[in-house]
Amino acid sequence: MVRMTVLASGSKGNSTIVASSTTRILVDAGLSCREILRRMKAAGEDPADLDAMLITHEHQDHVQGLAVTARRLGIPVYLTEPTHRAWVRWLTPRKRITYAEWLEQRRKQGAELRAQGTENGAVPVADADPPVTSRVNADYTAEPDPEEKAAAEESLAEPEKDPAALPAVEYFQSGNLFRIGDIGVTPFTIPHDAVDPVGFVFEVEGARLGVATDLGYIPSNLHAHLRRCDVLMLESNHDLEMLRDGPYPWAVKQRVMSRVGHLSNDAAAEFLARSYDGHAAWVVLAHLSESNNLPELARISAERALRDKMNLLANKLVLAEQSRPMEPIVLE
Repeated sequence: MVRMTVLASGSKGNSTIVASSTTRILVDAGLSCREILRRMKAAGEDPADLDAMLITHEHQDHVQGLAVTARRLGIPVYLTEPTHRAWVRWLTPRKRITYAEWLEQRRKQGAELRAQGTENGAVPVADADPPVTSRVNADYTAEPDPEEKAAAEESLAEPEKDPAALPAVEYFQSGNLFRIGDIGVTPFTIPHDAVDPVGFVFEVEGARLGVATDLGYIPSNLHAHLRRCDVLMLESNHDLEMLRDGPYPWAVKQRVMSRVGHLSNDAAAEFLARSYDGHAAWVVLAHLSESNNLPELARISAERALRDKMNLLANKLVLAEQSRPMEPIVLE
């Protein structure tokens, strides 16, 4: 038995479970750990049965609960190396140092330079290498602010735990098939404004499940990947008129409409009408914007595109939601 359960889909968080009889994979962790576990239980999924986590890209609505969930359940995380590095940079704040620490660093550097000059036989010249303290404002040599000093001492006494620590990390590359348990996973590159974003095709027990969200357009390479899918999860993010007239700043609207933004209802419908092979028993519209779309508009656009193909294999069209898990799709 093959099962897909969309726990959440939208700009506030994305997470989906793909499962076989023996293997369960969490695709993205865009909700808090607590909410992911709550929604899994509501959907009849036991979090303890998860075998791994897959990440499409590093945007917050796909990784918000990544670290906590992975550590809580002790499961490995599969992602590309550029995505991992981008996520670590985003999650780990830059170290803040006090004036006293900065000054000490400068003193050490000056001492090292003087020592190197002496070793090389250089003759010290009075104005060639003045003490560091003579080259900074007197305020910099004063006792640091008490709050800064206390914060620095506390950080030294109790170093923070690494927020990016994971039980295990496995890298994959776009285009290369790999396996998690009995589920074959083929990642493919998608056009989105992330470091190394991917979609997935899952092959399990004779079925194919395609997941393609967060993409500005559908390039030709995706047409081949999304053929012969028994379940097709496709982005239908926004209605163009609602986006243009909506509340977003113009720069954000341009980003969403760009070729590395999000797929509109019209773009999704065009793919379904012209390039979709009609094979899927289930078509799932995903990542609908709450500000710039309406479920009715997304559904109407897709139904019009599918009307000549629905009678071929009785495609079932469903919409994934942001606020609650979708009923599991089961293939037997």
